[in-house]
Amino acid sequence: MKASILTIGDELLIGQVIDTNSAWIGQKLTEIGVDVEEILSISDTAEAIKDALDRFFTKSQILLITGGLGPTNDDITKKAIADYFGDDMYFDEAVFNRIQRFFTKLGREPLESHRLQCYMPKSATILRNNMGTAPGMLFRKKDKILVSMPGVPYEMKCIMEEEVLPLLQKEFSKDAIYKKTIRTAGRGESQIAEMISGVTDRFPDHIKMAFLPGMGQVRLRITGLGQDYNLLKEEVDGFEQEISVVLGELIFGYDNDTLSSVIGNMLLSKNKKLALAESCTGGYLSHLITSIPGSSQYYDGSVVVYSYELKEKILGVNPKTLKNYGAVSEEVVKEMVVGLVKELGVDYGISISGIAGPGGGTEDKPVGTIWMAVSDKEKTITKKLNLSKNREINIKYTANAALILLWNFLKGRYET
Repeated sequence: MKASILTIGDELLIGQVIDTNSAWIGQKLTEIGVDVEEILSISDTAEAIKDALDRFFTKSQILLITGGLGPTNDDITKKAIADYFGDDMYFDEAVFNRIQRFFTKLGREPLESHRLQCYMPKSATILRNNMGTAPGMLFRKKDKILVSMPGVPYEMKCIMEEEVLPLLQKEFSKDAIYKKTIRTAGRGESQIAEMISGVTDRFPDHIKMAFLPGMGQVRLRITGLGQDYNLLKEEVDGFEQEISVVLGELIFGYDNDTLSSVIGNMLLSKNKKLALAESCTGGYLSHLITSIPGSSQYYDGSVVVYSYELKEKILGVNPKTLKNYGAVSEEVVKEMVVGLVKELGVDYGISISGIAGPGGGTEDKPVGTIWMAVSDKEKTITKKLNLSKNREINIKYTANAALILLWNFLKGRYET
């Protein structure tokens, strides 16, 4: 079964907004056994929309569209699709009542532009949007389906999960599909691929392996497609177990596990507390830790310390250490983390100091130079990173590297 994804909006073409919708939709379609054949972004014009519809209806059985359903004049998707199907528009009272209830909860009244959103093409099946005002629309053309949804990601996801995916799975997903994801840290994609080639070379045609690298981690997704779900599950699980034996301590989890959730469970099982001292990451590592529900049970808090003065006052870093070695140094992150554990009274601490960029580097310490340390009350280990000149990447990579360092530390692996 083939599907295409169409995103509409000039903001996508000029780089003002990044298209995360297509990636999410593609992932969800793959999970139910629907193959994504093509992804296209186009401008907010009726001509571009018509050309795209002509193109997709000759290729795919399913077309999913996001964008252009808002209350402003530049949102023309609905009218363009109605014209394409030769539809008249009608005022949908049920949609208007839902919008009124939505604004009543906010203590506001809907505008005239919101009323205009309630004019719908006659042949459309209305898809409820429980996260916003613009409903989705479903059209059928012979054996093909077109779905149009808002471009706002959380609204699109709501419609997809509550309305679209169940329908597509029922009507189009004929084969059984089973997936298993292995999550690793510490080795690159090519190294892991070579390590497990003896297993993956024996995969039958109906079982595929995908390598998904990112931020010091590699996800290995095994996907099987067939007629018998139980037999498929047995095959995939068997290969997963073989790969797990080969990769051993590189594996930190499976399926929906994250380093943050795995570390949280480890701290909970030990009844231990964690705190952080961040400089160049500016709280991003704290964000990763607190993204896990229940993190307050093992995470006491953090300090974001950029200046020499705060490193001295809050963490007890020796002024001579800062003067002799500079804030971005192994010596300073050691004193930061030791002071953190002592002053906050926690069991484990992480400290980070670096030059995220794009400026601030020197010949001795160029942009991307990062030092981090992990400590308990007895042992401290450090790690140095030499990253890029891209500030955002440096911050995210550093935070993930710190999680990997802590994970290894909790496992009793102190070599960095």
